[in-house]
Amino acid sequence: MDDHRVFFLCLCLMIAHSDTVEESQEPLSWMKTLEMMSRNRNVTSLRGLIRGLECSLLNTSFGGKNLTLQTHSIQTLAFKLGCDFTGLALSSATLERVPQASVPHAMQFPAELTQNACRTRPRELRLICIYFFTDYFFQSINSSLLNNYVLGAQLSHGHVNNLSEPINISFWHNRSLEGYTATCVFWKEGASKDHWGVWSPEGCRTEQPSPSQVLCRCNHLSYFAVLMQLSPAPIPAELLAPLTYISLVGCSISVVASLLTILLHFQARKQGDSTTHIHMNLHASVLLLNVAFLLSPVLARAGAACTALAAILHFALLSCLTWMAIEGFNLYLLLVRVYNIYIRRYMLKLCAVGWGVPALLVLLLLVDQNSVYGPHTIPLFDSWGNGTGFQNHSICWVRSRWVHNILVMGYGGLTSLFNLVVLAWALRAVRRLRTQEKVPGTRACRDSVTVLGLTMLLGTTWALAFFSFGVFLLPQLFLFTIFNSLYGFFLFLWFCSQKCRSEAEVEAEMEAFSSSQTMP
Repeated sequence: MDDHRVFFLCLCLMIAHSDTVEESQEPLSWMKTLEMMSRNRNVTSLRGLIRGLECSLLNTSFGGKNLTLQTHSIQTLAFKLGCDFTGLALSSATLERVPQASVPHAMQFPAELTQNACRTRPRELRLICIYFFTDYFFQSINSSLLNNYVLGAQLSHGHVNNLSEPINISFWHNRSLEGYTATCVFWKEGASKDHWGVWSPEGCRTEQPSPSQVLCRCNHLSYFAVLMQLSPAPIPAELLAPLTYISLVGCSISVVASLLTILLHFQARKQGDSTTHIHMNLHASVLLLNVAFLLSPVLARAGAACTALAAILHFALLSCLTWMAIEGFNLYLLLVRVYNIYIRRYMLKLCAVGWGVPALLVLLLLVDQNSVYGPHTIPLFDSWGNGTGFQNHSICWVRSRWVHNILVMGYGGLTSLFNLVVLAWALRAVRRLRTQEKVPGTRACRDSVTVLGLTMLLGTTWALAFFSFGVFLLPQLFLFTIFNSLYGFFLFLWFCSQKCRSEAEVEAEMEAFSSSQTMP
């Protein structure tokens, strides 16, 4: 009788084991299907197949506390977790090696991972990890991934985000990162029209503890990778503090100067001519640019707020450059068409160009690609060689390379070229005028101040942005930062000089009129 019981018990265990093996084969079949698609270069229904793999891993039955499955380029892990979860550290060194994985990787999950789920549903949870050792399933525009690794994780019973203690994902490599910006990113679904998602750095912080390791600290679960972008001129990390200090002080002074200029203009309560109105619009655009720039590093990790601020910052820069070009155009009219310069609704048309064109460009970018704006990583290189290698500094800015090249550098280059031509024309006109008469020393000095003021007014110092290479990089960084952070202050000095000159001319006219009245 006892033998029959033992036989019956063994039979039950074999049947249960057989059912478990059959259920664990379902995720493996999804993995093989995905691999077959990658070999045949079939891009249809990638999202659906990956979702199917996730669901099968979340619902499959297995004995013990964990399950590990793998194919040639995909590895999956499933873990049974309880509400007494104290954290989990996974390393490729302790896992069975995948043929396609040549360099190590690791993931570390904090104890906070299960807190929200246990608060609502205190029962057994399941954590799944899916490692893709190919970037085929996560294609994005002009993206290159470190080692072509994509490491993903998901918890059953809800989304995990806004963790106070981050999830640590380590990517080791055996290549030099010099000339590249390494940025930790996650796969953001539905953010692209051409693919089923895009890479986004939101909620992730990038560190490099050693030259051969990139550490990602992220506050949510998703698919993670390290995005590699060409960086032709990394900035020395030791220059970050002085450049930041100069920018902070300079932009703050410019904000105060621009506000003071606008307030003085309205306090005068004069109608003013078109030239004065152009000056005030330029001051307004510079004020908006400086305020947005000062807020940009503060909101770099603020998600949607960072995206909105990046769009505002781009709009402010385009407006500022456009009003500089309008200043040059207005100066050209004053020099060439001295008498016949009346244009119907002149200021209305200029405002439509100065504010309308930049707004239209930014809105078109937001409608077409909402991932154009967001956290932008500035590469910093430790030139002192203390082992920290590349570092990251993030601001809210344009993230697309082609948008930066066309609608920042290209737009600014055309504006600077146009205003340099106008400035050369103005210098030629001043020189021709002065050669026709003997110029006193004070008048020559005044003309020199005028030329210097026109140089700042037309924003020709922004052309320094095109000298950020080779031996010019370090002096260009400081000269560009000093001149352009204080641009609003220089405009304020120009406004004051013009106001003093006009008051002096009015006073001279009044004295001439008084002397003519007293003559017998």
